[in-house]
Amino acid sequence: MKSGKWDVRISRSRELAAKYPAAAEGLQFYGQIAQFQKFLYRELEEQCGTAQVARELGTLRQELDLFVLLPRFAPFLGVVEKAAPAPLADAAATLRANGASQWQAMVTAYWQGDPHSGLDTSEELFAWMFLQPYAEYLADYTARPPLHTTPFLCPLCSSKPLVGALRPEGDGGKRSLICALCGNEWDFRRLICAACGEEDVHKLPIYSAKEIGLVRVEACDTCHQYLKTVDLTKEGHAVPVVDELATIPLNLWAEEHGYRKIHTNLLGI
Repeated sequence: MKSGKWDVRISRSRELAAKYPAAAEGLQFYGQIAQFQKFLYRELEEQCGTAQVARELGTLRQELDLFVLLPRFAPFLGVVEKAAPAPLADAAATLRANGASQWQAMVTAYWQGDPHSGLDTSEELFAWMFLQPYAEYLADYTARPPLHTTPFLCPLCSSKPLVGALRPEGDGGKRSLICALCGNEWDFRRLICAACGEEDVHKLPIYSAKEIGLVRVEACDTCHQYLKTVDLTKEGHAVPVVDELATIPLNLWAEEHGYRKIHTNLLGI
């Protein structure tokens, strides 16, 4: 059973909310969403099993069990309505009123990555949050073949990375990327843009703030995109997908300097 990882994320969100008051509201919202995701993930383990399934790289999105997922969507919207800031809560209430047929179309369009789906920002955000535990479940129980390349997109589901991580290796740190959808983590070269592949170090500025030195912005002056990376060589119990949420000043710096994030987080930043 791998559902325990959600407890780690929830605990970290509470710890960081106390440490960074400016990010507390967003972290508390994340904690409520993570609680729902934990229960959904556990239900998937119980209902669908925990056997490893052989899947070819890049094929994870070919599976979508609406029969299992859709009955959980109304409770998910209920969590959002109670926990989210007012604009997002209102959007969830409107979506609830629209009924199951729209929910199914929205979830399916997002999962399939349809660029012409017409989903608005809140619909994409809801679909993403709801489908994350399902995607993570599929990824966690995939008997995956070895990876011999360092792709820019997730090798399992072809989604963009949400955050980077530096993990201890030898006398330094090994860089990896963490998928925004399925949570898969894969090795990635350090001195290269995670969006466009730029390798000129003079075009790859790095920014960090003294008060939050654990997380840094890795930007690119070629494509003008950036990724936040969490340095676990400095704090081993950090949780990249949560610590990334707590460091809003880094996002503001990046935006002020004309960079856009490779993939926004559940706060929309």
